Amino acid sequence: MGLFKRNPFGHILFIKKWLIRILGAMTHRRYRGFNELQIEGSEIIKTLPDTNVLFISNHQTYFADVVAMFHVFNASLSGRQDTIKNIGYLWQPKMNIYYVAAKETMQAGLLPRILAYVGAITVERTWRAKGVDVTEKREVNPNDTENIKIALEDGWVITFPQGTTKSFKPVRKGTAHIIKQHKPIVIPIVIDGFRRSFDKKGLRMKKKNILQSFIIKEPLQIDYENDTIDEIVEKVEYAIEQHPSFLKVIPAEEIKVQEELNQMRRWDY
Repeated sequence: MGLFKRNPFGHILFIKKWLIRILGAMTHRRYRGFNELQIEGSEIIKTLPDTNVLFISNHQTYFADVVAMFHVFNASLSGRQDTIKNIGYLWQPKMNIYYVAAKETMQAGLLPRILAYVGAITVERTWRAKGVDVTEKREVNPNDTENIKIALEDGWVITFPQGTTKSFKPVRKGTAHIIKQHKPIVIPIVIDGFRRSFDKKGLRMKKKNILQSFIIKEPLQIDYENDTIDEIVEKVEYAIEQHPSFLKVIPAEEIKVQEELNQMRRWDY
């Protein structure tokens, strides 16, 4: 790798690699030590092509979710199955992983700007500003969708299709349009425990001894030509377990399992 080689967004890969190494080393114990990250399905990661892969996930914190994904993806590519044991996998990280994030979030301070250099595709949210929903929706910036296209052509893209850290919010149709237009392999991820472990931004540890779950599912089955935008939205909602039906009555067996998990995720005072 040339010392000043850049990715399609102009980021110097040598700098990006060292940022991933340093930030990864600083955050590793947040998922393996202070808390325990329970991973399922990471064998799927090694089967994926190098480009045009879209990861869709529910969202619980601004930054801790995506940092965990960088750990899991690189550990999986290094041959570790369902574990991030031994951070040696960070020495040669995958350099073409990107994630979609709100522009206002990534410009709010020095650390977010550093995290943005690692791989953020910043977009202007049309439905929300300064943490508040807006009634007058803004026009989509065509540069934002073009940048997502460039990132998919170069590598993998992580997106949080609800556009918020709140649970059971509607999936934004923009994600469905991206899927239909660019036809990526779509990998659903379902996470839990991050909201209890970290503050809303995902920068500060809130509680220790929390079981964090990270489930990687099989690629989503999509008929790119015939599925409508609404049908794709519904498939995404089910895949990341954010469809309204998940709020309905839960079977007694499932409640018992959740109670056992909650004991493992208890807050220590």
